[in-house]
Amino acid sequence: MRLVEIVADSGHLDTLTGIAEHHQVTDYWHGAAGEDGRIALRMLVDDDIRQAVIDAIQSVLVTSETARIIILPVEAALPRADDDAEPASKKPANGTQTREELYDRIERDAQLDSNYLLMVFLSTIVASIGLIENNVAVIVGAMVIAPLLGPNIALAFATSLGDSDLMWQSLKTNFVGLALALLMAMAIGLIWPDHLHSSEIMVRTDVGLDGVLLALASGAAAVLSLTTGLSSALVGVMVAVALLPPTATLGMMLGSGQLNLALGAGLLLAVNVVCINLSAKLMFQLKGVKPRTWLEKRKARQSVSIYILIWIVTLGILLTAIVVRHQLGS
Repeated sequence: MRLVEIVADSGHLDTLTGIAEHHQVTDYWHGAAGEDGRIALRMLVDDDIRQAVIDAIQSVLVTSETARIIILPVEAALPRADDDAEPASKKPANGTQTREELYDRIERDAQLDSNYLLMVFLSTIVASIGLIENNVAVIVGAMVIAPLLGPNIALAFATSLGDSDLMWQSLKTNFVGLALALLMAMAIGLIWPDHLHSSEIMVRTDVGLDGVLLALASGAAAVLSLTTGLSSALVGVMVAVALLPPTATLGMMLGSGQLNLALGAGLLLAVNVVCINLSAKLMFQLKGVKPRTWLEKRKARQSVSIYILIWIVTLGILLTAIVVRHQLGS
């Protein structure tokens, strides 16, 4: 449940209360109009109708420059609704976040700022030390703090909405983050070329079909945890399909001149990136994340098709490369 507060011109009051009654929100109330002619209307909205209510409100206030819609979390509301009194047609809440709530959160994870760069810098150091020392706990710590998953999820989300600005922002953030981690790892490989034989490093110089399935499942789980608001689950996803350890391994192998092992690490990294983006995109589609207006949907439809096609073709190429590499190595 969320508390949706609408601040708008008092002339919209009847229309907004009509929306509340039409969608059968749990409750709504408002105060008197202020000196500026605006009123504050608040609605208690269940999760299963929240997106429909928000879309209806936006369609009414789309031309108003002074209107505001604020979505606030609700820890509890008393008295609790009587389950027997609920309409039979009402669906159980599925906890899905609205498009606007997702956008606010995902956009923050795609920002290229000093905090992002610092987190990449620190997590790369942690991951490299963990890999060299064969310390699983340290590697897991690096996976959790690495911010590289966010821009990939943002890219899939941006194509679902046809948002070119967020799309390019996420691409830029992802590229800069991976490039920074790769360059740092290459420097570490140059400094310690004789300490790169731990089992944790070697396991990340190869990828099989099981790795493809793991990455696909983890990318879908990441989106599911976001859309349902279960942020704690995202930590587990980061650990399951981390992008940083393969990047660090690739950089260290390149820095030490071990090109064959670097190729394996590069394949693992590429598979993780492609599978995360592909499965995340499909999960956003399955969860019904799409633009609000007909025109926006039309624009997004083309980008969605191109996006999915690119990742499917790329995944096919990577699978072929994995099979060929295994055959040559056997």
